[in-house]
Amino acid sequence: MLNLLSILLGIVALVLAIPSAIPFLGWGNWIVLPIAVIGAGLGALSRSNHGRNFCLVVFVIACLRLMLGGGII
Repeated sequence: MLNLLSILLGIVALVLAIPSAIPFLGWGNWIVLPIAVIGAGLGALSRSNHGRNFCLVVFVIACLRLMLGGGII
Protein backbone atom coordinates (compact mmCIF):
# COMPACT_ATOMS: atom_id res chain seq x y z
CA MET A 1 0.00 0.00 0.00
CA LEU A 2 2.84 2.39 0.80
CA ASN A 3 4.45 1.57 -2.53
CA LEU A 4 1.27 2.54 -4.38
CA LEU A 5 1.08 5.79 -2.42
CA SER A 6 4.72 6.46 -3.24
CA ILE A 7 4.10 5.91 -6.95
CA LEU A 8 1.10 8.26 -6.84
CA LEU A 9 3.19 10.96 -5.16
CA GLY A 10 5.87 10.40 -7.79
CA ILE A 11 3.34 10.86 -10.57
CA VAL A 12 2.09 14.09 -8.96
CA ALA A 13 5.66 15.33 -8.65
CA LEU A 14 6.41 14.42 -12.27
CA VAL A 15 3.29 16.18 -13.53
CA LEU A 16 4.38 19.30 -11.64
CA ALA A 17 7.99 18.95 -12.87
CA ILE A 18 7.07 18.87 -16.56
CA PRO A 19 5.84 22.49 -16.80
CA SER A 20 8.71 23.53 -14.52
CA ALA A 21 11.12 22.75 -17.36
CA ILE A 22 9.79 25.78 -19.24
CA PRO A 23 11.89 28.91 -18.73
CA PHE A 24 10.58 31.28 -16.02
CA LEU A 25 8.65 28.40 -14.41
CA GLY A 26 11.69 26.74 -12.82
CA TRP A 27 10.52 27.87 -9.37
CA GLY A 28 7.98 25.04 -9.59
CA ASN A 29 10.80 22.58 -8.97
CA TRP A 30 11.02 23.89 -5.41
CA ILE A 31 7.50 22.49 -4.96
CA VAL A 32 8.42 19.20 -6.63
CA LEU A 33 11.42 18.46 -4.40
CA PRO A 34 9.55 17.99 -1.08
CA ILE A 35 6.83 15.93 -2.77
CA ALA A 36 9.45 13.63 -4.29
CA VAL A 37 11.28 13.29 -0.95
CA ILE A 38 8.06 12.37 0.86
CA GLY A 39 7.27 9.83 -1.86
CA ALA A 40 10.77 8.36 -1.62
CA GLY A 41 10.39 8.09 2.14
CA LEU A 42 7.11 6.25 1.82
CA GLY A 43 8.64 4.01 -0.83
CA ALA A 44 11.51 3.18 1.49
CA LEU A 45 9.03 1.94 4.10
CA SER A 46 7.38 -0.50 1.69
CA ARG A 47 8.64 -3.90 0.61
CA SER A 48 9.01 -3.02 -3.05
CA ASN A 49 11.47 -0.43 -4.33
CA HIS A 50 9.63 0.73 -7.46
CA GLY A 51 7.94 3.75 -5.90
CA ARG A 52 11.11 4.83 -4.11
CA ASN A 53 13.19 4.58 -7.28
CA PHE A 54 10.60 6.47 -9.31
CA CYS A 55 10.50 9.32 -6.78
CA LEU A 56 14.28 9.46 -6.67
CA VAL A 57 14.41 9.76 -10.47
CA VAL A 58 11.90 12.63 -10.35
CA PHE A 59 13.96 14.22 -7.56
CA VAL A 60 17.16 14.01 -9.64
CA ILE A 61 15.40 15.50 -12.69
CA ALA A 62 14.12 18.43 -10.60
CA CYS A 63 17.57 18.98 -9.05
CA LEU A 64 19.27 18.96 -12.45
CA ARG A 65 16.76 21.50 -13.77
CA LEU A 66 17.40 23.73 -10.76
CA MET A 67 21.14 23.45 -11.26
CA LEU A 68 20.84 24.43 -14.92
CA GLY A 69 18.68 27.42 -13.98
CA GLY A 70 20.97 28.54 -11.16
CA GLY A 71 18.53 27.66 -8.36
CA ILE A 72 20.96 25.26 -6.66
CA ILE A 73 24.65 26.06 -6.80
